Amino acid sequence: MKRLVILGGGESGVGTAILGKKQGYAVFVSDFGKIKKSYQDVLNDYEIKWEDGGHTESLILNADLVMKSPGIPDKAPLIKHLKASNIPVISEMEFAALYTQATLIGITGSNGKTTTTMLMAHILKEAGLKSVAAGNIGDSFAKWVALDDQDYYALEISSFQLDGIEKFAPHIAILTNITPDHLDRYEYEFENYIRSKFRIAENQTEADYLIYDADDEVIVEWLEKHPVRSKLMPFSITKELKQGAYYAQEEINIITDDTRMTMSTKNLEIKGAHNTKNAMAAATASRLLSIRKATIRESLEGFQGVEHRLEYVLKINNVSYINDSKATNVNATFYALDSMSAPTVWIVGGVDKGNDYKDLFPLVNEKVKAIVCLGVDNAKLLHTFSNMVETIIETESMTEAVKIAYKLTDKGDNVLLSPACASFDLFDNYEDRGRQFKNAVRNL
Repeated sequence: MKRLVILGGGESGVGTAILGKKQGYAVFVSDFGKIKKSYQDVLNDYEIKWEDGGHTESLILNADLVMKSPGIPDKAPLIKHLKASNIPVISEMEFAALYTQATLIGITGSNGKTTTTMLMAHILKEAGLKSVAAGNIGDSFAKWVALDDQDYYALEISSFQLDGIEKFAPHIAILTNITPDHLDRYEYEFENYIRSKFRIAENQTEADYLIYDADDEVIVEWLEKHPVRSKLMPFSITKELKQGAYYAQEEINIITDDTRMTMSTKNLEIKGAHNTKNAMAAATASRLLSIRKATIRESLEGFQGVEHRLEYVLKINNVSYINDSKATNVNATFYALDSMSAPTVWIVGGVDKGNDYKDLFPLVNEKVKAIVCLGVDNAKLLHTFSNMVETIIETESMTEAVKIAYKLTDKGDNVLLSPACASFDLFDNYEDRGRQFKNAVRNL
């Protein structure tokens, strides 16, 4: 019996453990930290051996195959040791894809991937197809394959998950954009991160498709130097295209294999140029899957957006509170500030992943009236923005940040939580940060 060792007892680890057990592997789960009680119970129910609070190397280095959770960097000593021993170390995406015949739509990018994945899943459901969103959101891909295999998967895939693939190839790959992010995991080399994102297309064949943002110079330049085999389906809001999707005169135009679909963007619930792009990407993929135009139109118009991404929370004293906790990098915050149409008190800060805030300067000058810093170390933010706004204040909790923002507003203003940073200094994750923001706003 082949031995499958899983490093990390979170969602992807436990899902992979269930699938591994069903496929006849001897499975062992090892987590350096603590495995949640709910996940411990699942592993016990399936009679899967596990440990937490540290790794027992003798129980790991005898593996035939190792699946590591995306949170563990390749430079971790244990991973280096495994690779030196020629033991394959793969991601959940790679493992789960081996055991399903489903059509895979893989979605990656620095920003927009969650919204695009949810949009895609929404259209597939509305079309009556047996399908789910999985990967970086919801239940793990492996768990679905093990317990209720679908015909279609809309998979949100991070660069860390792509780092662990060997043969994984989605039929349709969507690359929303590439901006500097997670550079701490890529030796602070942007090129390493770009290469990682493009792994989504590296195993595709001529029968597959790559949908990508033709307005993104990073993507366009990389494709010129590193051609892929899949059929290219670009999308753009600045130029007319012969194949793919483009935006003109408040309409999206989608051209696939000589068929054309047009739809107005006026009725889209989700606003902003970035969401028009997300809609174009999902609609293009849907047309490639031969989903009816009417279904695509109705699905796009009915889609409400994603929690923690430019989520309208409340209006208090004629001030709008907006939760954009999912903005964990500068590019995401750029979109958020760009969509503000009133003077804005901006709550920002957290774990800085090597951020360059230059791109935000024009927007901060134009739209931001005050800045509330929310992080353990705000020195870089204070240094960067002190000369741009009259008021910049440091806070140490979400409740305090929201109370101070409330005092800084006048009627008609916005309060925007768009941190541009990871959340791990003060919060469990960006969802926890967003929920704390919403609770603090409701308690004003």
